[in-house]
Formats: sequence, C-alpha cells, structure tokens
Amino acid sequence: MTPVLLSARSAALLLTDWRAGTDAAAYEALSDALRVLAIDGRIPQGVRLPAERGLAEALGVSRTTVANAYARLREDGFLVSVRGSGSVVRLPRDLVGRPDPERLGGVVGGDVLDLRKAALHAAPGIAEAVERAVRHVPAALAGIGYDTVGDPGLRRAIADRYTARGLPTDPSQVVVTIGAQHAIALLARVLVRRGDAVLVESPTYPHAHEAFREVGGRLVGVPVDARTGWDTTVLEHTLRRTTPSVAYVMPALHNPTGATMTPDARDLLVSVAASVGTTVVADETMGELRIDGPAATPLAAASDDVVMIGSADKVFWGGLRIGWIRARPELLQRLLLARPTGDLGTPVLDQLVARELVPRTETVLEERRAYLAQARDDVVGALRARLPEWDVPAPAGGLTTWVGLGRPVSSALVLAARAEGVVLASGGVFGPDGGFERFLRVPFTMPAADRTRMVDVLERAWARVGGEAVGSSGSLAAVV
Repeated sequence: MTPVLLSARSAALLLTDWRAGTDAAAYEALSDALRVLAIDGRIPQGVRLPAERGLAEALGVSRTTVANAYARLREDGFLVSVRGSGSVVRLPRDLVGRPDPERLGGVVGGDVLDLRKAALHAAPGIAEAVERAVRHVPAALAGIGYDTVGDPGLRRAIADRYTARGLPTDPSQVVVTIGAQHAIALLARVLVRRGDAVLVESPTYPHAHEAFREVGGRLVGVPVDARTGWDTTVLEHTLRRTTPSVAYVMPALHNPTGATMTPDARDLLVSVAASVGTTVVADETMGELRIDGPAATPLAAASDDVVMIGSADKVFWGGLRIGWIRARPELLQRLLLARPTGDLGTPVLDQLVARELVPRTETVLEERRAYLAQARDDVVGALRARLPEWDVPAPAGGLTTWVGLGRPVSSALVLAARAEGVVLASGGVFGPDGGFERFLRVPFTMPAADRTRMVDVLERAWARVGGEAVGSSGSLAAVV
C-alpha cells in the first residue's frame, strides 16, 4: 500500500517556529523538530515526508538543509527510504510503546517517568468493587455477552448521577461505550460527513480532533485561554460563519487549559448553535475533577439537544474502559445502528465493576479533591518559585496546568527533559493545526517524589533550552 503523503504545506504548518530556542545548525534544528513530531504522533508512523525540494521551498531553506535533516533522521532510525515512496516516518523499534533509556540520554534501569497521559492512580475501593461485580457474573453468563446499549443497571446509575447534578435523565437516554474516546469516534462517524465543518477548541484534546479528521471533518478552531477562557466573540462569529455540523467542547475544566465556561459563554454557545443547526457535543471527561469552587451543571441542562460524553477512567481508574453518551433517544438509535461496524458492545465485566462504582462517585471525588489540591499546589508553587519567567496558572480542577513558557521552545524543552527520563507532550500536540510552542501541559497527578523529580528536570532542561546555555549545547538530537 502506498504511504500517505504529508504535503509540504502541512509540514510547514506543523513546523512553525522550528528554529526558535536553538543556535544549532539549521539541518540539526529541523531534524530535531521532525523527530518531536514523530514521537508525539503529530506525524504518524508510515506517513511519507514531502520531497526535499518541496519542503525546502515551503520552509524557505536550502534543499541541502532538508537533505541533511532527513539523513540524520535515517541514521537515528526515525526515517526509512522506501523504493518508489520516498522517505517514510517510523519510530525506532525500541521507542514503540515505551520510551527507551538509551535514546533518552542514557537513563539507566528503565527509570522513565512518562507523563504524556495525565491520569490518577486507582481510587480506593476498586478491588472491592471488582469482587462485588464478580458475584454478578453467573447471571451475566446467561446472556450471549454482546450488547451495544449497555448494562441496564449501569445505565440507571449513570442516569441517576446526571439527575443528582441537576440534569434529569432517564436510562433510555444513555448508551455505554468503551471509554470516552470511543464515544467521540462514534459520534464523529454518525454526525459528520466528509467536508463538514467541525468546531473545536484550540488547544484541545488531541485524539478528539484526530477522530473528526478521520471521518473527513474540516476543523475550525476557537481559542481558549487558561486565564480568560473562551473568546466568545470568535465563538459566535465562527458558529455563524461556518455553520459546523458539530461543536466539540469541554465546557468544564477544559483539557489542557483547565478553564471553565462562564454562564454567559454557555448560553451563547447553546443558543447560537441551535440557531445554525449545530449539534453541541460536551465532553465531561475532566469535568467532575473540581478542586476549588462549585461543581458545574452539565451543559445539557441548558438544552436537551446537547450531547454529553462522560467517562469512568479519570475519576476511578484508567484501566476501567467505560464511557457513555447521554443524548436524545432518536440520536442514540442512529448511534446504535452505526456501532456494529466498529464494535459489538462494551465488555460485560467492566460494566459490572462500573455499576458498583458510579453510585460512589461523590465519595471518590471528595478523596480525589484532597489529593489533587495538594498535588496542584506543590507543582504550581515549585514551578513559580524556580522558573519565575513562566506563567503557571493554578487551575480550579482537572489534572494539569497549561504553562506559558514565554518563548516558542516547547518541543526543544520536551526533548531536553527526555534526556533525563521525564517524558512530556509538547504544546503542539494539543493544537488542531500545530502551534502552541509557547506552552507546555504539566500534570500534577503523580506521587510527591515524582512531582519533585519532574520539577527538578524541567528546571535543568530550561537552563539548557531557555537560557544562554542553548548556544553551546549543539544539536538536541544528542539528548533524545
């Protein structure tokens, strides 16, 4: 099969500010930037890079610069030449699925702290919930095990949780999915046709915009800021100008910024979307992890036309792959008709465990809040004290802080931190069209010792990338 070609124009958009923050030779800086894009997944494995001449013209550099950058990537195992297909991206075998110590600057013993996934340890009571769930397995075995709608008891528990939060819900309005990502992809398949505009926040959850692009959606972005939230003028203008089929939003504790929509912004979104025929999909994966202030009411309380996505993994445990969609029964019927082409149902045992846990959500959240408040304050306080030039917000909840670096060096900083075994996602991962090189998503979910290690490494990495030492450090390829 012929590899998919990344156009020179698309590559140039991903490579915005590729020379910032380094005095290395142009070909070294370019190879470093392409390497980060491959590691972060913004250029997927198997994609063919643009021809040397085309990329050189798009970036305004010599063809020799691009040729030398590609050669370095081949030497490091990030690029392979395929007869008749040009230069195809791949990850070295030892980087697939896990960071490799040798390629992370000689970290020994596999001592790698991977913070690309912001997630908590399992909540107390998971093991007991599993034990209770197992007791229901004999009854479940009486059925065939294939069910695209979901366990009735779990659907009832999810509906009751929405009702308790101010959104009256019947179990007939709930379908259980294999995590929130599955819910997003299923909604994308049903609601978006090739060429449709899809409104997304910028920055946003990266696998969401990938799902909408996968079905042919044309993404239009609306800016979200960690301190000021949504630009409502742009939001309204974009809705009216592009009339998107879907508006995918995270209105409470937005990932990655941590912002929460004001009541005025929520009302504007719902009313304008209704007037132009846009379906609003509100993702609450992070929404209940509030540390400060009152909990937000689900957006569908403003209009029952809003589709809600929820998940058990951020509250309870990432290994519990349970999500759900709350929507009008008519839309759920369309989703259920489309679902069998992708899967035939959510695993039964996982649902039985979630059925035990969802009624305990408020108790678990209270425990999580105490932990997250301490962890957030530790990380934010340490970063502010030791890296005062950074803008470090203290979010009202969620699992991360969206740090402003002040310079477009996020990718270079991530590479430098990898050299010491701390793996973070660069800011560009969260941009639907790249960018965000001035930002870094920093989690505060890990134990205290790992939080200390992360801050120590970031301080040292910043001294190399953000300070005067960058000029003497040579190519960042040496620290990958």
